[in-house]
Amino acid sequence: MYKSIIKPLLDFLVALIGLIFLSPLLIIFTILLSMVNGGKPFFFQKRPGKRGRSFQIVKFRTMTDERDEDGNLLPDASRLTSVGQFVRKTSIDEIPQLINVVKGDMSIVGPRPLLPEYLELYSERQKKRHEVKPGITGWAQVNGRNAISWTQKFEYDVWYVENLSFSLDLKILFKTIKKVLISEGINTQNMATTEPFNGNN
Repeated sequence: MYKSIIKPLLDFLVALIGLIFLSPLLIIFTILLSMVNGGKPFFFQKRPGKRGRSFQIVKFRTMTDERDEDGNLLPDASRLTSVGQFVRKTSIDEIPQLINVVKGDMSIVGPRPLLPEYLELYSERQKKRHEVKPGITGWAQVNGRNAISWTQKFEYDVWYVENLSFSLDLKILFKTIKKVLISEGINTQNMATTEPFNGNN
């Protein structure tokens, strides 16, 4: 009952209240990121959701589109703006995803939505992460986030799916608040973002 009825209702209410409460922050950082990103404060990208169905995720844009002389994008760390660095460090870049939660594409808590090209690289067990809606935060995020391996992340994701409950979601939310306050596990060592998933070896 929690998974099919109570959780979706709580997701909608919490996300709606969150958007209203955090609207001043949304406005301020929309303006700031527009200034440093050439009028493009938001980042949109297709991500697979529940059962692999794709949706358009929305986040604050933390990096520019700067390219080298050959037209290739510069490394992530080189394109990360000072405002973007702060937004990412404080996890403010995740706030616009509350819109995805209100729309029903995502949940507050669940496995993070990754890139569509990863779908064909998952093992059968790893595919179980798509049996629930993806979340803004999840069990893997409060147990290492970008500082742990892909294998460990997927194990945490599947464990969450197999043990989903109200008490677990509440525990993840409280741990998320703590992680955000101390900015733990945001990036892998010496990198602005985590390395891409290239399959199971």
